[in-house]
Amino acid sequence: MRKIYLLALVLLFITIKGNSMEDANKTVAKNANEVCPIKISEEAPSAVLHTIEGRAINIKDVIKGEKAILIFYRGGWCPYCNLQLSELQKIENELIDLGFKIVAISMDKPEYLSATLGKYKMKYELYSDSKANASKAFGIAFTVENEYIQKLKNFNMDLEASSGETHHILPVPSVFIVDDKGIIQFEYVNPNYKIRINSKLLLEAAKIIQ
Repeated sequence: MRKIYLLALVLLFITIKGNSMEDANKTVAKNANEVCPIKISEEAPSAVLHTIEGRAINIKDVIKGEKAILIFYRGGWCPYCNLQLSELQKIENELIDLGFKIVAISMDKPEYLSATLGKYKMKYELYSDSKANASKAFGIAFTVENEYIQKLKNFNMDLEASSGETHHILPVPSVFIVDDKGIIQFEYVNPNYKIRINSKLLLEAAKIIQ
């Protein structure tokens, strides 16, 4: 009974995302509410990321043959993202014990990732998606309005400085659980960047999927 209840919760949270379409949108949405994430049961797409050292690597090679939890976040400048990463630390050992590789992906350029890694002393891997390749491929990329960019600058948060790019693209904060065949088994995509997946829910979803 408990497992059925947890699965119902998982399905409930899966639906908290943008407009759905038959095919995931691989372009850039006009805003966060219009993103079209790839679907559960689809294969994780090919996309080039960069390591902290600046080396290019395909996300398929990062997760090849492994169960993985992919966490897309906006950047180290985002307080909600930092809170999410802090909460993730509380369950990372359990996720690793379940056999999952944890991969965190942000729009920060490689050199900015080092600060995040040092701050949280993570046991998982950080990758840069500053070109927005992965965010586009997963259907979660959107263009940030100029008004919001200026608002961030007023709080000393500079998207162009952190990403090294002028595309003004961000990912809708998302979590994808992928099996060892590269198939997406769970996803949480919420256009409201202030609401992140509860760490307990993520852990329970991982337990069901393992």
